[in-house]
Amino acid sequence: MAGKRLQAANAKKSLFLSAMKKTIAVIYSLAVISAVYACDDDPTHIHRRAPAIITPPSRQLDWGDINIIHTTDTHGWLLGHQKTSSPEPNYSGTFGDFSSFVSHMKDIADKKGVDLLLVDSGDLHDGTGLTDGFPPGGIDAHDSNEFFAKLPYDVLTIGNHELYVYNNTLDIYNNFIPKFNGRYLSSNANITLPGTSGTVPIGNRWAKFKTQKGRNVTALGVLFDFTGNDKGTSVQKVEDLVKEPWFLEVIKEEPALFLLAGHMPVQKDKWPVVFNAIRAVHPLTPIVILGDAHSNFLIIIHSHLGSGHSHIRDCTQLDGRSMSLQSGRYMETVGWLSAKLDDNKANKNITFTRRYLDPNRVTYEYHTNLTETDFDTSIGKSITTGLLALAKKFNLDFIYGTAPRDYTLNQDPYPSEGSALTLFIEDAVPYALALSNPRNNTPNFIIANSGSQRFDVYSGPFSKNDLLTASPYADPFFYIPSVPLSQAKQVLADLNKPSTANDLSDYGNGASPVKAADSNDTLGYVTHDSCPGDGDDTVHKALAQYNLPHYISSKPPNVSEQTPIDLVFINFIEPRVIASLNSIQKVKVYSSADAHQYSPVVLNQALGYYAIGHWNKD
Repeated sequence: MAGKRLQAANAKKSLFLSAMKKTIAVIYSLAVISAVYACDDDPTHIHRRAPAIITPPSRQLDWGDINIIHTTDTHGWLLGHQKTSSPEPNYSGTFGDFSSFVSHMKDIADKKGVDLLLVDSGDLHDGTGLTDGFPPGGIDAHDSNEFFAKLPYDVLTIGNHELYVYNNTLDIYNNFIPKFNGRYLSSNANITLPGTSGTVPIGNRWAKFKTQKGRNVTALGVLFDFTGNDKGTSVQKVEDLVKEPWFLEVIKEEPALFLLAGHMPVQKDKWPVVFNAIRAVHPLTPIVILGDAHSNFLIIIHSHLGSGHSHIRDCTQLDGRSMSLQSGRYMETVGWLSAKLDDNKANKNITFTRRYLDPNRVTYEYHTNLTETDFDTSIGKSITTGLLALAKKFNLDFIYGTAPRDYTLNQDPYPSEGSALTLFIEDAVPYALALSNPRNNTPNFIIANSGSQRFDVYSGPFSKNDLLTASPYADPFFYIPSVPLSQAKQVLADLNKPSTANDLSDYGNGASPVKAADSNDTLGYVTHDSCPGDGDDTVHKALAQYNLPHYISSKPPNVSEQTPIDLVFINFIEPRVIASLNSIQKVKVYSSADAHQYSPVVLNQALGYYAIGHWNKD
């Protein structure tokens, strides 16, 4: 019996190694709630229906003279959220469904005699298998961007995730941006092309165009003061941008509307710098700002492909003739903004409205007054079909195991059995790093940044898509040997001090959930922003939201405080770890030369190894 168990164990270990040699990629488990399925006799004929548990919108949209549909931080979530656990069904629409929605809304706008613009604020890269699951030699988001380009975007702008890897930036410069005929904007983001020494704008600096109804629009695309870009790219500070002669010339002529699309949060960042520069010339011209929920703090604690965003729904007004909107993340929100314009002669408020839509077929059909049978357009269906084909091409539905429960980043406290961070750092990482590791006989203490984990793990089949959706970054693990356990634990505490973590009050430690109202509403977003009225399109009960520490660790080994151990950490945080070690002791001055690679296993493989080892039935 023991021999059979050993044989089975060796076979399972062989399976681990074989599976993990494959490119670890991502895509949603395709045979689940959203009912994306093909005919038995025609695999290219895709049926679509909405899950039955989705709550419809609470009211119709308010239309103005100019109306805008806004997306941002899509990060490859083009097949929608396909899990059954709440609130995922709220976001189960595919990008094909969204395409059909936009097409019908354009028709409604024409019938109403008003304008409807479609705008995106960046970060198309990094997030799912559709972007990251390419085979060796491919380019992140190259294939998925082909589907994004099928929609009639009026204005797009660059995000920081388009700048982390030079080859990705060059790819969008050569193959994606030309599809938008001057409407992809990068007012302060530049690239050095191969074989040249100077810089050129990645997209266009600005765009001036007439709407369908003849209104003049001046558009700019502004990125926050990002410094994590790859060599060969550059980002000009916003304060310097507004002093440029070309900028001053562009804003000299008064349009019907200034449209400022940018990868920058509408609260507490540099939008007022751009806004005030325009207001100094045009005190009454309507201004619409479409941003994203970036945070400089999160750029610091995330890995080099990290989120950089709090990814929230938000709205504010810098004055009564402007509105600033940001529309969440991961195709969990489609933003709506409307404005009733005047002749810009009187200093009075303009009527703006905003709405945050849950992207699903119930929402889309409700607002277009259509049904399941007449909603889909041919282009919409072809996009969904193409995305499914891309998923198959990348072999992204490989199943590592079956997760026994939901593990969430924010809905469960850390540490706890339901915490995705606990699963990652206390279970998956120690298990994965112990596989064929010559240092197994030396106790260790492992530290990672909580931002290294990007999304929840839901119960049921755990696919390659689920793996890199939850844990997308390929950071190696390094270690410093012979660190006393007491000092290793002090490093963790030091890293989590507010001063080390940039002291932003919005991201504190502890476990303080946002309490949900007692109602029968489905779980989902409950938004509190700075604009008047209720912005949420669908009424929900709020999810619990627990604050997280900035850095997390494995359980300390069962040894004395002075026992020398291996201090293991993600390579990305090496400078912080070394600085912390040098601040808490004076016996030795540590440097990067003291850090060595700990294992061939990298960050985004840990959950896969663990799933194969623990989430498969004998």
